[in-house]
Amino acid sequence: GGGGGYCAACQGICEGCPQRLNAPQTLEGVQVWDLVGRIGGQIRVAPSGAILGWDMGAALALARALGVPGVAIGELLPAIEAVMVTRINERLEQDHG
Repeated sequence: GGGGGYCAACQGICEGCPQRLNAPQTLEGVQVWDLVGRIGGQIRVAPSGAILGWDMGAALALARALGVPGVAIGELLPAIEAVMVTRINERLEQDHG
């Protein structure tokens, strides 16, 4: 839960290393994770400022253009989106009380 900088101070790979534990293990997983990095700006936001999720139309169009298999997108992207929405909304709530 420490975000991208969690491992910055680490001198090696610890047993519970989130980068190792959560790393994609298949080519399709790597492709979907790359897609996630590319669609960061395609976010749907509620009038209240809460994050609702990604613009899936834009995400799917980009995935098709990149040749990411549809099955991998369908299996992995919604799960990643759910975690992203939860984490960002938690952080927004902490920052704005």
